[in-house]
Amino acid sequence: MNQLEALKQYTTVVADTGDFAQLAAFEPQDATTNPSLILKAVHMPVYQPLLNEVVAQVKGTGTSSTEQATEAVMDALLVRFGCEILKHVPGRVSTEVDARLSFDTQATVAKGQQLVALYNAQGIDTKRLLIKVASTWEGIQAAALLEAAGVKTNLTLLFSFAQAVACANANVQLISPFVGRIYDWYKRQAGSSWDAAAMAGVNDPGVVSVTRIYRYFKRHGIATEVMGASFRNVGQITALAGCDLLTISPELLAQLQGSEEALPRLLDPADKVSTDDLLQLNEATFRLMHNEDAMASEKLSEGIRAFVKDTYTLEALIHPLI
Repeated sequence: MNQLEALKQYTTVVADTGDFAQLAAFEPQDATTNPSLILKAVHMPVYQPLLNEVVAQVKGTGTSSTEQATEAVMDALLVRFGCEILKHVPGRVSTEVDARLSFDTQATVAKGQQLVALYNAQGIDTKRLLIKVASTWEGIQAAALLEAAGVKTNLTLLFSFAQAVACANANVQLISPFVGRIYDWYKRQAGSSWDAAAMAGVNDPGVVSVTRIYRYFKRHGIATEVMGASFRNVGQITALAGCDLLTISPELLAQLQGSEEALPRLLDPADKVSTDDLLQLNEATFRLMHNEDAMASEKLSEGIRAFVKDTYTLEALIHPLI
């Protein structure tokens, strides 16, 4: 049994890619996308016809302005990739709301509902969708409203315990704490004093963060799913074997598939060993608690900026085609 097969015994394996042609090799249950992954995919020659087809369809609707047409193509492109992905996975696909709406609750709700409607128009059941929303206070409140309306959400760009607690308070379906970006921050802060061997495996700061969240959720019977994300190496993945879900790039899925080393389960819902008491956070408490975590504050802002930049880049690619 290879490590990917072993991991699937404990954890729901999710592919983190927009390149749906790669999915068959790994047989993941779900798949996730984000603006950066879609941008990467549309630059591949194999997906150029798909982009051209989406543009032609939108142009055929007679959208009034270039700005409206660009937004329509963006949404249609996200949904088209999601529909293609769902042909290759039995479970769900996560599609991300425009990162420029990260601080606007009502606009996030409207965009999430719009994406769901576009999927429904293609015959996709809402149960197979997760709408990805940035884990800002406004995003978490938007997710609560979407959940109440029957739309399941995936809260992304999650770096702090405060974000995880607020998501649990909002009864969201799933959270995606970012392992690799947490690791990156601590490594950069340490500089030349960083001890890679000592900070690997269960001691990796990203792994420590997800483990704390997972155990808190299990101790307090919180139904929100925990999906580790943003991995830099296989060691971070194996250290979280047993987490509810893990979303993994094709490159790391291939490494797992190519290894037959033992992969023991390290996280178990029966191990309710969290020392964190149950918390209810209002907006002021959330903002203070999150702000006190310098890593999380910096990485959330940085992540939103990066996704916004890639959204503008994708729009610039689309604009001449309209």
